[in-house]
Amino acid sequence: MTRILFSTAMLLVISSQAAMAANRHVDIVNKTGMTLKHFYASSTGSSNWEEDILGRDTIANGETFDIDIDDGTGACRFDFRAVFQNGGESVKRNINVCEISTFTYTR
Repeated sequence: MTRILFSTAMLLVISSQAAMAANRHVDIVNKTGMTLKHFYASSTGSSNWEEDILGRDTIANGETFDIDIDDGTGACRFDFRAVFQNGGESVKRNINVCEISTFTYTR
């Protein structure tokens, strides 16, 4: 019985370590026909958007931008907010950045 409990505990530790070590780099692809001016990613459930990840950069139509979405918490699920040149925005929720490597914005 002790071996089973120990084995189960070890599996939980290994699983949580794997999630913590997961790659959170995501290629943001812009196929909207407009320039993406601001990009935000916040842990799902957060009531506030974090700072603009692009800073002074933009993502022109047809371009790809690699973003490290690791906020240091070990979280895998994030909400994305993109703001475009014309002032329009797109909010996508509950994106699992531990399972995807590319996220594409389209019209």
